[in-house]
Amino acid sequence: ATLPPVALSSRRSGYNRCMERPDTLLYRAAQVRELDRLAIETFGIPGYTLMCRAGDALLAVVREHFPRAHRLVVLCGPGNNGGDGYVVARLAREAGFHVRLFRLADPERIRGDAARARQAWLAAGGGETPWEGRLPERSDLLVDALLGTGLERPVEGAFLDAIRAMDAHPAPVVAADIPSGLHADSGAVLGAAARAAVTVTFIGLKQGLFTGAGPDRCGEIRYHRLGAPAEIHRRLPASARLMEDTLRDPLRRPRPRDAHKGRFGHLLVVGGAPGMSGAARLAGEAALRSGAGLVSVATHPRHAAHLNAGRPELMVHGVAESEELRPLLERAGAVAIGPGLGREGWGRVLLEACLATDLPLVVDADALNLLAEDVPRSRGRWVVTPHPGEAARLLGMTVPQVQADRFHAVRALAEATGAVAVLKGAGTLVHDDSGTLVCHRGNPGMASGGTGDLLTGIVGALLAQGMEAGEAARLGVWLHALAGDRAAGRRGERGLLASDLLDELPLLVNPPQGATHGH
Repeated sequence: ATLPPVALSSRRSGYNRCMERPDTLLYRAAQVRELDRLAIETFGIPGYTLMCRAGDALLAVVREHFPRAHRLVVLCGPGNNGGDGYVVARLAREAGFHVRLFRLADPERIRGDAARARQAWLAAGGGETPWEGRLPERSDLLVDALLGTGLERPVEGAFLDAIRAMDAHPAPVVAADIPSGLHADSGAVLGAAARAAVTVTFIGLKQGLFTGAGPDRCGEIRYHRLGAPAEIHRRLPASARLMEDTLRDPLRRPRPRDAHKGRFGHLLVVGGAPGMSGAARLAGEAALRSGAGLVSVATHPRHAAHLNAGRPELMVHGVAESEELRPLLERAGAVAIGPGLGREGWGRVLLEACLATDLPLVVDADALNLLAEDVPRSRGRWVVTPHPGEAARLLGMTVPQVQADRFHAVRALAEATGAVAVLKGAGTLVHDDSGTLVCHRGNPGMASGGTGDLLTGIVGALLAQGMEAGEAARLGVWLHALAGDRAAGRRGERGLLASDLLDELPLLVNPPQGATHGH
């Protein structure tokens, strides 16, 4: 089954758990082992049968994605991951492929179902070559079946050499279950990790495939349940979930014909220190494009008169001190603070004024850096949206520590602040009391200045329109990623500008064409 370009149900009362599908549920490695146990012991599917189905799924993906490949190289480790490799090697050889298999474990270390798979390969006439540090140059495709989900320490020795050899080889790599060297729970690289063109993962989706280094190392992810009943997933709560496009369900209803701007919220964007007015403008424009009825911008008086020159719909106010901000806060329904705010006294007093209100709030950029000097700070109805550097400052950690376990970091952010926490980056995470969601959309073209300011404006606009903090954060992250993918599809990833995403937003926040007004 192909992993769809997806999204998760969003309801004010929480997720609609009865509608969850296995291809949206994410698990830690220990949980996947429990799913395996349930399939084998409770539902009577032999482990070797599951292994043979995994090999069959791997071969199907090879044929689909690489129809011209004929010369396969399979690298097998000692565990069940290696067993999957022996099975796909045997099936490929039977199907007419030229297969060369390299063994990276002593035969006595290969046990259980993996040993049975090895014996079936040898009995069918297949050979195996102990790893000696080199891959055949004339190879069309490499199958990585070295290390599975149980890896907990940095790769070393022959396995490290083999991973490096795969990365240096021109042939594409298909990974069995997980790219070798990638941590299944965190998405961190343990010393070195294979870089797959396609990863075929089995039984349950591993959460580390979708964040950190996971998206880069996995390539396209294909999921196969191996015929295990969906009941096993209902018996084991997931550790996280993938976002799905059902997050946009609240936006599919057309607006009533008697609507006026006051019905759709008033967002106040606070930011734009001297030299950084563009950040506040991008946030304000994103809020307008995301459906906010009114958007005001409180910015430094030095450039207030010019900030909306290209976007007159923004109501811009020069604010020198917190007293001048108070009447703007009284008229607003939600606040977005941080884009271009700076870390000097001007930004500091404005942040304190915003934190002192009970308005829904989204905090980003320099507002987070200022907040990091005074953590813990807890209030209701707010969203924090740090990138890894800002998250590290908030948590008193280093960036590598944050990236080593992004799931832990996002939970720690939510706990430290009492906010809905968004940890940006490849595989953006959103965590609140209802759990953790992972965004598997977005692209490297969005790694450019200003795209984070857009997210601030989008989430702020949703808060202003009455969404709860968790719902606004989840939907805002999803819309932001979809807009980035649409923009990259039109222009390419290199050279993509944050402002290129703005025109995509109205296409995402409106119901399909032809929907009836007022219903």
